[in-house]
Amino acid sequence: MIKNICSSLLVMIMIQTSSAQQAAIPKGFKSIFDGQSTTGWHTYGKKTAGSGWKVEDGVLHFDPAAAKDGQGGDLVTDAEYENFHLKLEWKVATNANSGIIFYVKEDLVKFKNTYETGIEMQVLDNDGHPDGKIEKHRAGDLYDLIKSSSEPVKGVGEWNTVDIVCKFGKLTFLLNGVKIVETTLWDANFKTLVAGSKFATWPGFAAFKKGKIALQDHGDNVWFRNIMIKEWNTMKITTGCEAGM
Repeated sequence: MIKNICSSLLVMIMIQTSSAQQAAIPKGFKSIFDGQSTTGWHTYGKKTAGSGWKVEDGVLHFDPAAAKDGQGGDLVTDAEYENFHLKLEWKVATNANSGIIFYVKEDLVKFKNTYETGIEMQVLDNDGHPDGKIEKHRAGDLYDLIKSSSEPVKGVGEWNTVDIVCKFGKLTFLLNGVKIVETTLWDANFKTLVAGSKFATWPGFAAFKKGKIALQDHGDNVWFRNIMIKEWNTMKITTGCEAGM
């Protein structure tokens, strides 16, 4: 009898926890990581996710020790997105490097890597990784293009919240609730930024206005959770980061 009561209580707790997690998704957003599998994602250029990407207690973990024999690689969404607000959380191990890459064109014939086309928000241990000494390569930067206006990043092993808002050309980054990057994609100023970057001679870089979202395998331990997205399909609102987003 006691065993049955305990089992019933456990089921109720699990149901309540699940409901609470669903309630935590803001209005208009949908989860694109179910916390149980890599459904909806695959390794770039492949049909499924490599075993280097593990799902552990609702968290997506890139484990370099498990990514041998071709089981690593950047993880990309099955779907493409055009105008969107991406929310997620990340944390890194000591000395780790990763990134959140978007507007990725998955075409292996032309582009062997996600970063050949996609734009990146840097994910980094600023104090431990060599990129932390390079301007525009620190956590939260629009990688190699725009330096963050401030650095509200948390330390190794702590969760950071991210908002990436791409709305009809207006791009906004928030890190831990602080707006750190704001620019307009594809205009004359943006083209000047690209021309002055490492991507200047890459014909496919930032060339696509619709694409996949990627989580980068840079060979280091990194964790992601609570990955969700909101999409816009009309031109009614054209600013990138207004109240309510």
